Amino acid sequence: MTLQEFHLYLAYRHRKTVWFIVILMLLCCGHVLPASAQQQFTISGYVRDSTNGESLIGATVYVKGTGNGLQTNTYGFYAISLPAGDYTLVFSFLGYAEKKIQLQLNSNVPQNMELAPRLYQAKEVVITDKRKDEHVKSTDMGRIEMTTIQVKKLPAMMGEVDVLKALQLLPGVQAAGEGNAGFYVRGGGSDQNLILLDEAPVYNTGHLFGFFSVFNADAIKNVTLIKGGMPANYGGRLSSVVDVTMKEGNNKTFQGEGGIGIIASRLSFEGPIKKDKASFIVSARRTYIDVLTKPFVSKSSSFGGSGYYFYDLNMKVNYTFSDKDRVYLSAYLGKDVFTYRNAERSFESHIPWGNSTATLRWNHVYNNRLFSNVSLIYNDYKFAFSATQNSFNMRLSSGIRDLNAKMDFDYFASFKHHLKFGFNYINHTFIPSSVSGRQGASSFNPENVFRKYAHEGAVYLADDWELSPRFKLNAGIRYSGFMQVGPYTHYQVDANGTKTDSTQYGRGQPVRSYGGLEPRVALRYSWNEEHAIKASVTRNNQFIHLVTNAGTTLPTDIWAPSTFKVKPQLSWQYAAGYFRNLKNNTYEASLEIYFKDMRNQIEFRQGYTPTLKDPEEDFVFGKGWAYGAELLINKKKGAFTGWLGYTLAWTWRQFPDLNAGQRYPAKYDRRHDLVLVGTYDLNKKWSFSGIFIFGSGNTTTLPEKFYFMEGTLVQEYGSVNGYRMAPYHRLDLSAIYTPTPRRPHQRIKGSWAFSIYNAYSRKNPYFIYFNQTGSAQDGTLEVSAKQVSLFPILPSVTWNFKF
Repeated sequence: MTLQEFHLYLAYRHRKTVWFIVILMLLCCGHVLPASAQQQFTISGYVRDSTNGESLIGATVYVKGTGNGLQTNTYGFYAISLPAGDYTLVFSFLGYAEKKIQLQLNSNVPQNMELAPRLYQAKEVVITDKRKDEHVKSTDMGRIEMTTIQVKKLPAMMGEVDVLKALQLLPGVQAAGEGNAGFYVRGGGSDQNLILLDEAPVYNTGHLFGFFSVFNADAIKNVTLIKGGMPANYGGRLSSVVDVTMKEGNNKTFQGEGGIGIIASRLSFEGPIKKDKASFIVSARRTYIDVLTKPFVSKSSSFGGSGYYFYDLNMKVNYTFSDKDRVYLSAYLGKDVFTYRNAERSFESHIPWGNSTATLRWNHVYNNRLFSNVSLIYNDYKFAFSATQNSFNMRLSSGIRDLNAKMDFDYFASFKHHLKFGFNYINHTFIPSSVSGRQGASSFNPENVFRKYAHEGAVYLADDWELSPRFKLNAGIRYSGFMQVGPYTHYQVDANGTKTDSTQYGRGQPVRSYGGLEPRVALRYSWNEEHAIKASVTRNNQFIHLVTNAGTTLPTDIWAPSTFKVKPQLSWQYAAGYFRNLKNNTYEASLEIYFKDMRNQIEFRQGYTPTLKDPEEDFVFGKGWAYGAELLINKKKGAFTGWLGYTLAWTWRQFPDLNAGQRYPAKYDRRHDLVLVGTYDLNKKWSFSGIFIFGSGNTTTLPEKFYFMEGTLVQEYGSVNGYRMAPYHRLDLSAIYTPTPRRPHQRIKGSWAFSIYNAYSRKNPYFIYFNQTGSAQDGTLEVSAKQVSLFPILPSVTWNFKF
């Protein structure tokens, strides 16, 4: 089925929905007509960094004396419409000096603006951050933005700065486990987070079996987390969005930076291809665990040839054709390679996995108010496991590949209306599980037997609408559709699971389709500049699923589409909160409560192991719900900054085929989560930071009884996740030393980052196993529970440099 046929099918099957969205779009645009009827003119342009030309996402443009202002979009573009007259515009951004310009407005005015970072300004210049009281005035709930400058100040495990680890320090976001890059948001699974790198979905975010994320901080400009009130321009997941934006590259001058740590090194180059018009950035990272351990493992050793390493490569180029057109091309390639050899047992295994993405984007300004972005996106995730012993060889692989096309529009109607609308289409190819093998001259190779194909599409409209000085509404509607297509064989089975008949579907032939509306509403009521109450309701559909029965990425974790048997996941999330600013925006505080209802949740059946059959035959389905409260107190100004976050939460699951149909706590149910983060800038040379984490223990399933049956010790397990391990707590510390350059114009400037992970060496539980000692024959058999912990105290040092 072609892209055109897919959209025609959706329009035919759901034409009432499409017409509803079109009519709603016209009604929203109708709000603009009265303003357009007045004689108004538009000031528009881009806000950028004066030192390198990077666009500033979320910079504030404020009209002095009117109380009106707005923020730049993802590409730094803004548009303000005003009646004719004299105005003072104020441009500001966190960590930059504000800039004011005066305009006599009697026609449309293009106005690009460059802001200088504070380190380039004289001491007497006043530094501002976001528009005053933006925390209270916006409709955003559960939305947090981080720059890599903030993240790099925090303690890092083994010296590797990690943006995903930083997000896990926020209330409502829980780490998947000790050192794991995966995370859970408000009771949702790890697959329910939409993680984007320059708009390309990243399906596996972990290196070193999940201990580090795939995001190299030197290549990242900005990270945005949305965990409540997801806007209509995002979809396809139930829990959250993590939108990661890569740097664009310095278009003023050539520069480089990097770091040398105890397990990995980084190096980045960026600079102009054509000054002020085109630039590039190339950033690479690689571990050298394999290199460091090689001298200690001789070739004659039983484990000679074993090793592990991972690498990342980020690349991006852009070209500005004019103030109306700009093109970006970005790419990412990352891979883990783990090899294990045991010569004594003639055994060898090879486990490579990794992501590759590419994004081509075209920004176009149609007029002073209408901005568009067209994107073509490719991403590919592959996981493989191969093992050889003597004459037996086996290979298991899984993966997902997407081709994605999307078009997004920003329409800056007025101060009271900022409209977003657009559509996207994704062509999916899934390899949920592919097994092949050879034993001597015999082989089995059912390659592509379970490969699945699907189309996914969506259209959306959203309006950020200021109803009055006290009320502001962000309302959106999204329609998403999904269609599985052939080649595919659907088998009919009887009550015993025996195949009785089958239906064949040819290439591109529709197999099964799903679709539905996703309303999104967020409302803010603010009775003054320091207080606000916000509420949101969000409905989400999710058509693709990561089915797992382990806490880390193993061959049993597979991405699977919605099919005849597998229905889309869906959720309703309700949230409300009180937001407060204190001491002239020095402190921001919020208290949010939420309830999330999740349907069509998926797990493997109890005792699942990979086989040659389609893995969806081992899926079981149920429901889930989560509720809780989140407190955040954030100090944003002064030499000492940081935050306190606390989460009180419950997460439940109920499956007819698990736990005798009784509800049970999810494996990521955690009653209490407390995080304290502090950063202190002592002077220009020294900066200190610390993190303290406390969390209720993870749930797990353990045996309750042991008995002998025909001479064999048998374990009888208790209820699913019926046991909670000991609480988790940890203290991390770091110090950054930046020496004064010996010469005023020294080309290479360096700094030293010292970190201590788990400063008091807490033995946190990773998992529990049962150890047997003695003998059953003489009555001395004893079974005892043993706890496995991963990391004691881990000091590290990293030298970072720029040139």
